[in-house]
This record gives sequence, structure tokens and C-alpha cells, in this order.
Amino acid sequence: MRKIFLFILCLSLSVSQKSISYGTTSNGRLENGVKLPSSGQNYSSYSSIGSILGRTYVNGIVQDITVMAYDSLYQLYPEKRFMYGETGLKNGGRFKPHKTHQNGLSVDFMVPVLTEKGKSIPLPTNIINKFGYSIEFDKNGKYDKYQIDFETIGAHIFYLYNVSTSKGYGISKVIFDPDLQPLLFSTRYGDFLKKNITFSKTAAWVRHDEHYHIDFNVPTKPL
Repeated sequence: MRKIFLFILCLSLSVSQKSISYGTTSNGRLENGVKLPSSGQNYSSYSSIGSILGRTYVNGIVQDITVMAYDSLYQLYPEKRFMYGETGLKNGGRFKPHKTHQNGLSVDFMVPVLTEKGKSIPLPTNIINKFGYSIEFDKNGKYDKYQIDFETIGAHIFYLYNVSTSKGYGISKVIFDPDLQPLLFSTRYGDFLKKNITFSKTAAWVRHDEHYHIDFNVPTKPL
């Protein structure tokens, strides 16, 4: 009887800890949010400070999709390095200065870049450049001595889509600077991305050139 009781208790605890997203990304909240891992074999957070301040929480399903996609990419492209940006608060809600990121289904992914020697590195982030968010790339995807690795962005979104759909979910939208999208669509993944994923058609209120914002299609409850 004791074992049965413990099993039921553990089961109820696991159910009670399931993340629940309410409302929309621009008007919502999150229950039982989970923090993305600060780092993995091929990825890291944009800022240890941001993580400590609780700005990297998501719905548990989004956490699983994000980590599984990184793991898949590591198996195929172990030399590539990735970085994610801000996601949201543990309980969701207003997330300044962002207009969305309110229900745990939004993730900013910082663009992977290449050095002049072609080495893959995460975007250099620090307090001075607002942890990467104030960096401005030109129309060719260049900033200082760094070049946006469009091929790797394509692979990343491709695997995020595949992992999420294999779990019965999907990607609602990708926000990325419209002027840079042709360079992304010219990669080997371009045709697939254009056919299967909705990309922003017009410029957002802030330019999304140093990161690509992704909203995941996960069931929500009314706010």
C-alpha cells in the first residue's frame, strides 16, 4: 500500500508541475514555468545575469523542444555554436521591453556568427551592447568582423520545426528582419522554411537582425 501511495503522490506532483500557458504571447501568463539550461554542449544563454534575474523561463514543452533541437544539431554539426536570448518570466505576464513573451511560448535566438576565419562562435554579448540586442548588422549580415551564419540559422529553425511537429506541436511564427530573410532563404533550407513556416513580412517595432524571435504553437488556456 505504501508503494502505491508513493506512486500516486509522485504522479500527482508531476501533473501539478506541468506548465500551462494562458492567453496569447502579447497578453498572457504562465503557470509552472521552467528555466532553460544555462548551457549545453553547443549552446549557452545570452547572459548569466539575465538567467539569474529570471528572464529565461518558458513552458516546459518549449524547453524540451529547444534542448532536443540543440542536441540534434550537435550530432550533425558539432562545431557549430548557438546562443539563446530572452524568453520570459517564470509566471509570464508583462516582460519589458518586449511587447510579447508573456505566456512562455516565445524564445529569442541570437544569430550564430562566423569569424573572419570561418569559425562558428556565439554572438559576442556584453553589457555595453545590451547583451547583443543593440548590435546592428548591415544588409549583408555583417557587423564588425563577424558574419551572420545564415546556413546554420536555417538548420536550427529546420530542427526546431521537426522536433516540435514530431511532438504534435509546431511553430506559429518567426520574426526576423525582412531585409535579411532573402539571405536565409538562399541557403539549402530556404525552400523548406518558406513552404512550412510563417515569417514576418514587415519590420517589427525593433529590428530583429541580431536575433530571430520564434513563437511556438502549443495549446493554451483562456486568460
